[in-house]
Amino acid sequence: MADRAVGFPFAKEGIPFIAVPAGVTLLTGWLGWSVVAGVGAIATLFTAWFFRNPARVVPQGPKLVVAPGDGKVIAIEEEFEPRYLKERSVRVTIFLNVFDVHINRMPCDGEIEDVQYQPGLFLVANKPEATLRNEQNAMMIKTHEGVKVLCVQVAGLIARRIVCWISSRDRAIRGERYGLIRFGSRMDTFLPMGTTLRVAVGERVKGGETILGELP
Repeated sequence: MADRAVGFPFAKEGIPFIAVPAGVTLLTGWLGWSVVAGVGAIATLFTAWFFRNPARVVPQGPKLVVAPGDGKVIAIEEEFEPRYLKERSVRVTIFLNVFDVHINRMPCDGEIEDVQYQPGLFLVANKPEATLRNEQNAMMIKTHEGVKVLCVQVAGLIARRIVCWISSRDRAIRGERYGLIRFGSRMDTFLPMGTTLRVAVGERVKGGETILGELP
């Protein structure tokens, strides 16, 4: 799978959202409505910044798992994952606020075994019950060593649109962009028991760059 977002300063899905306030800014500026034009300019800059698509330096190593998104680690829990893995695993939850980069990235190398979208609610994304009840999109990766890693895009109170560019049997490449969630969200990464973690609750991470852990 080619990394479709390479070379663009912001995600292409953000173009309509950027174009609207930009058009209002140009029109009201031409009409001489300076206050409205100023507000439109601020809205344009914020929207373009929200959909920004920065390059990242992806760490190399055969068993490394990197953060799938930017944000703050709000939970690291050992639990039984009942839907896809059907076994105990370590869930690392990253909360993305509206000021974080919202491009999502592959956590590890391997093959994408399955991609499943689940409709649901739009509870506040940092609440524990959002794990199972919110709208979400799950991606199962099987590494070259046969280890399974589950990465879930979870919508939130404001985030109402999950975008995923990949499908089953695509190749997973660590750090490669694969989707985004619009306007605030969270990412859950389920790692196998025995994974050596490199992050802690409260730490801020960068998608595709910060190492979450090393697989067993």
